Amino acid sequence: MTEPILRDINPSFDPEGKFLYFLSYRDFSPVYDNLHFDLGFPRGMRPFLITLQADQRSPFIAEPKPLVEPEENKEEDSCKEDENVDQMVEQHDGQEQKKKEGDQLVQIDLEGIMDRVVAFPVSEGRYGQIAGIKNKVYFTALPIPGSEEKSRLEMYDLEKHEKETIANDVSGFKVSSNYKILAYRSADKLRIIKAGEKAPDKGESTRVGGWINLGRIKVSVDPGAERRQMYREAWRLQREHFWVEDMSGVDWDFVYDRYLPLLDRITTRSEFSDLMWEMQGELGTSHAYESGGDYRANPHNYGQGFLGAEFGYDASDQTYEILRILQGDSWLEGKDSPLNSPGINIRVGDKLMAVNGRKFDQEISPEQLLVNQAGSEITLTVKTDDPENPTRTVSIKAIGDERSVYYRQWVTQNRKTVYTKTEGKVGYVHIPDMGVKGYAEFYRSYLSEINCSALIVDVRCNGGGHVSQLILETLARKRIGYNLQRWGAPTPYPGGSLLGPIVAITDELAGSDGDIFSHCFKLMKLGTLIGKRTWGGVIGISPRYTLVDGSKTTQPEYSFWFQDVDWGVENYGTDPDIEIDITPQDHMRNEDPQLNKAIEEILVQLEENPPKLPDFGTKPDLSFSGSLPS
Repeated sequence: MTEPILRDINPSFDPEGKFLYFLSYRDFSPVYDNLHFDLGFPRGMRPFLITLQADQRSPFIAEPKPLVEPEENKEEDSCKEDENVDQMVEQHDGQEQKKKEGDQLVQIDLEGIMDRVVAFPVSEGRYGQIAGIKNKVYFTALPIPGSEEKSRLEMYDLEKHEKETIANDVSGFKVSSNYKILAYRSADKLRIIKAGEKAPDKGESTRVGGWINLGRIKVSVDPGAERRQMYREAWRLQREHFWVEDMSGVDWDFVYDRYLPLLDRITTRSEFSDLMWEMQGELGTSHAYESGGDYRANPHNYGQGFLGAEFGYDASDQTYEILRILQGDSWLEGKDSPLNSPGINIRVGDKLMAVNGRKFDQEISPEQLLVNQAGSEITLTVKTDDPENPTRTVSIKAIGDERSVYYRQWVTQNRKTVYTKTEGKVGYVHIPDMGVKGYAEFYRSYLSEINCSALIVDVRCNGGGHVSQLILETLARKRIGYNLQRWGAPTPYPGGSLLGPIVAITDELAGSDGDIFSHCFKLMKLGTLIGKRTWGGVIGISPRYTLVDGSKTTQPEYSFWFQDVDWGVENYGTDPDIEIDITPQDHMRNEDPQLNKAIEEILVQLEENPPKLPDFGTKPDLSFSGSLPS
């Protein structure tokens, strides 16, 4: 039907048989990145239609029409203005027979159909669904991830040549089979309105407002029957979506029969989860997960408050001495120790005496008094060595999670260690995962660290994802030229390319796309890999199926093959060039032998092949001989 430039998706027929609507990726309008030299296509989509008959004109070209429509051509609307939603639903059922009797064949002229593609006169964007009613077309406009916009349900009127927003914050919609009713979903709510009209301003769960009161739905659940159905469903999903049809030789029917009798012994949801993991574990592959489900909500959800600091109890005066204050990103709320807030002026060596007026003793610690204080304003009574103000009380906001603060402190300390031991010649980048967060963390460091002569890339504890190929592509850039200017230093070509060697550090906690990065770093001969053998799980997933109680299972769908080891990374990982472990004794001494070895190795490489700017030689001489006539 179409000859896509990239991809054509979600086709939907016009109810009158004139057009085929669809969404297409065929708009290429690149946008410059705001942080480094790059271009991207954040939108790229638009609604389109195909005229099904060769003589059907584009509906977007206005045709002359009389100002007043003749009375004999007016069609009487079957849904009166005072008709409510309940009546429309009843009418829908009654019209099914009439619809069947009135069905007609749709003529489709296939010759030249690929040349009859017409774009809707709407802006390029991101779109999710498209469907038509008589003379009108619905489509969902989606926001660019990270923006503050919300998804919208929009309608284009083919007669008025106008687009209007029907409703905001819409995740999906459905048009009834008689094209009279529109149902759409917003978050966890459902609404039914008359098709072709804008959603009423009233937001009640009434006939006028259209919102469905889902609280009226009462479901009686037989846990045993529900678990049996979910067990079968999860087993079937693996059978249909596992990456190879023969299930890698596993007798999947035998596995089903083997675990089925255990269902009768299950008494709790967590036991069912254990059974699911055991059943799917028979596949012997990575990424066969089960998560979520109908668990009771925790009635004791007390948010633990944190101060982003470490303390030691001093029995002499029943205080807690501040031993360390973590340094995070002070410009981001909740990402730094609140003790670093401007004007607080609390330092290492000061002593905490009380939280919210409650004093400590050997039985009461700061952590106990910070229970249920996450995100709350609290007071700290502090004892200092200032003779003029030895005791003072300050107000701060406790943070709800200090893991990101510890992470930033760890990365910053590693970078300082590298700088100190290499005299600033070597840069340091850590990549926590291969998702959006890891990609951001990579460029946060890389754009400044490439100014060093060499680079250490740390992927220890990498949680995986899918962006390894983008990062490897960046690291693989080879410097082949320079751009010289009169008033600045030479800049490399291509931009973002390194001058000297790269060393990577990995470990047994680098998995999935962390495995792939580590293996391909060696395969592409980008540098030396140091650390421990990686996790060994490279059969990817697309989590999209939900079981009846809300839990999810994943099916290993995409198995990675590499030209050097075939399928050998799965269930094994990749070996480093230089194996270095971190022992418990190293942890106790706060030492990092893997990072130290990486520094040692890269200094050797710098000494053996010191990187330096080339001698650009004599600049071009464009002088010419001759003189002006006197």
